[in-house]
Amino acid sequence: MDIIYLDKVDSTHNYLKKYITSNGYSKPICIVTQNQTNGIGSRENSWQGLKGNLFFSFVIAKNLLPDDLPIQSSSIYFSFILKEILNSFGSQVWLKWPNDFYIKNKKIGGTITNLRKDLFFCGIGINLKYVDEQYGFLDIDINVKEILNKFNSNILDNIKWKHIFSKYSIEFEKSKIYKTTINTYKTSLENSILNSDGSISINNQKVFSLR
Repeated sequence: MDIIYLDKVDSTHNYLKKYITSNGYSKPICIVTQNQTNGIGSRENSWQGLKGNLFFSFVIAKNLLPDDLPIQSSSIYFSFILKEILNSFGSQVWLKWPNDFYIKNKKIGGTITNLRKDLFFCGIGINLKYVDEQYGFLDIDINVKEILNKFNSNILDNIKWKHIFSKYSIEFEKSKIYKTTINTYKTSLENSILNSDGSISINNQKVFSLR
């Protein structure tokens, strides 16, 4: 996977989509910056990240991913792979359903994934330093290039969804004391049930990650 580092950009996600529109897709590409001025958060909200934090987006063809991966749970898949890498370096980061990175009880980042034709576009943001009282930040110092090289290598290793899910299903219990947004409403996850395709059953409905 080619990695392109930018000093500053409005949004790595938008930059990547424009790049592919202009140049086409021939292999996975990752766009990285530590200075993003107008990123895209969940539910299309603007996410303005402070300089010094980590923002990256990558594109990968569907046929390079495991054949058992539920399309709607791709954000869980990508997020959990990164979480595992950060854990291996000593971080206590965990993944709140469906795609939010947490340290203890504070969100430190998140993931959005879109499928266009047969291409997955995934954007990830992680706070590496203090932003404000509402959010947390990563609890270890990292070498960004080392983390991204390992992450991109693991993505291309075609790790099966069932392997990721077997571990994520245990961690999911931590999410149950929190709420998530379903149809614009904040909904408690306390009585939710995680299904094998990454969706949850809650209030008599099946809900997938929509981001």
